[in-house]
Amino acid sequence: MKKQLIPHPSALISRLSMLRVTEIFHSIQGESSHAGRPCVFVRLTGCNLRCRWCDSEYTFTGGERMPLDAIMERVHSYGCNLVEVTGGEPLAQAECLDLIQRLADEGFEVLIETSGSIDIAPVDKRAKIILDIKCPGSGEAEKNLWSNLEHLKREDEIKFVIADRADYEWARKIIQERKLQRWTILLSPVWGEMDMKSLAEWMLVDRLPARFQTQLHKHIWGAEARGV
Repeated sequence: MKKQLIPHPSALISRLSMLRVTEIFHSIQGESSHAGRPCVFVRLTGCNLRCRWCDSEYTFTGGERMPLDAIMERVHSYGCNLVEVTGGEPLAQAECLDLIQRLADEGFEVLIETSGSIDIAPVDKRAKIILDIKCPGSGEAEKNLWSNLEHLKREDEIKFVIADRADYEWARKIIQERKLQRWTILLSPVWGEMDMKSLAEWMLVDRLPARFQTQLHKHIWGAEARGV
């Protein structure tokens, strides 16, 4: 009797998983400790939050349904080892977990940009999480899932987007009370709203154990550009 071949689990995932994708593109990483590095971005469609200052509202609806194999083919075509899965909120699609696993299986360095409102426990541990803790100025601070802090690895990062002094003071309190210094902490000013100099000066005065960041890609291509 001819031996029946059993497909590898990743092959089954490839056939079954479909994701709604807004765009896939090759650009310069604009944020996190990886800022300045060439990176492939897989921007998934859909988000469960509506942050007041969101700069990617175009991801809330639409997009193209793509099988996992097609996504991987596009990613491989750029010849870049660093890949960020973002949105919208990428973890809003359960199939995102399959994509992360497949990227890691094929040797990519994987970053996940997530709002922190969805459980990160199921995410493949080979991926690096960039967890966005929502400040009051976002209008979505009550959606923070604080249990996510229990699942962060040492190499993961935490981001606060700062709209004003009240957001800064709130973030400073959270960093201290929840002892977030064990991770890389990123403070990012709301583009066009929070004065960068002021935020930098507050951090210096307070000796805050955090890293100031701006959105490098917007300085290069402008705030309205997509796919760069």
